[in-house]
Amino acid sequence: MIGDHFARGPQFTHYDPALLIGAEVSGSTLGIVGLGRIGKQVAQRARGFDMPILYHNRRRDEAAERELGVQYRTLPELLAQSDFVALNCPLTAETTGLIGARELALMKPSAFLINMARGGVVQTDALTTALQNRQIAGAAVDVTDPEPLPRNHPLLALDNLVITPHLGSASDRTRRRMIEMSIINLRAGLTGQPLSWQVRPTPSR
Repeated sequence: MIGDHFARGPQFTHYDPALLIGAEVSGSTLGIVGLGRIGKQVAQRARGFDMPILYHNRRRDEAAERELGVQYRTLPELLAQSDFVALNCPLTAETTGLIGARELALMKPSAFLINMARGGVVQTDALTTALQNRQIAGAAVDVTDPEPLPRNHPLLALDNLVITPHLGSASDRTRRRMIEMSIINLRAGLTGQPLSWQVRPTPSR
């Protein structure tokens, strides 16, 4: 996205091999916070890039360790050892504000935080400060707290943040599947059957 905008802009007048150099994914350590259904899908894809994968859950998942080759770590250990930290946990009373100033301080200065969970998992002010001070290399977020951010929010002015407008499920097949799941749930509810998919209530702030 950044490269696309640059290539369309007036600044791109010649090729420079030092332009927009990114962090190497292959061989870098990925830390997944929340190895549930989505977290396991992320792990499967990361294996294709030969990434060592760490994970943190409320409960250790030894079956996933055998199947995916992932290694359990405490949250502080995961944050300190990962080059990329991917948040895939649900928003609950326990995970609200999970990543704050103390947690960000544990990350490598070269590390990136990726929030694919919910905005409330990360403390917005703490992330803003960490990025402004280059305490971590950068962040990529599909969700924010609040969402959307106020148009004058300082996060929006930072060049070490990539932000998308909650597009994690924005594909035609995924959205169609979401509609189908809603219909199945609705039919089950109307006939007094258990719901196939239940949504946990978001905790009050």
